[in-house]
Amino acid sequence: MGLGLTVGLLGVLILSHAAYSTIQYRGLLKITEEEFSGPPINVVLELILGFLLCMYAGLTVPGNFHSIHPSSEENRIVSLPENLDFMIFNHRGRVALSDSDMKLKL
Repeated sequence: MGLGLTVGLLGVLILSHAAYSTIQYRGLLKITEEEFSGPPINVVLELILGFLLCMYAGLTVPGNFHSIHPSSEENRIVSLPENLDFMIFNHRGRVALSDSDMKLKL
């Protein structure tokens, strides 16, 4: 297992524990008949820590980011698909485009 995946799993476990602690705290407040004003500070800190760990894992596990610029060398088409039967160039988009060109010229 990679470091990012382990950190993500730990973040999910911390978030699950924070949710369980909040439910348990609300149950305790019902028994003592007190008003729920919010979760305790330790649960809030668990939520923040779990969120940060999950965010780190979400950014590191998928891999490297690629360039989105069309002129980038990473975005060059190396080859066409092997099955060219599914490439259709005669479709209704051509007719819709010519209708919109007519509307713009008027």
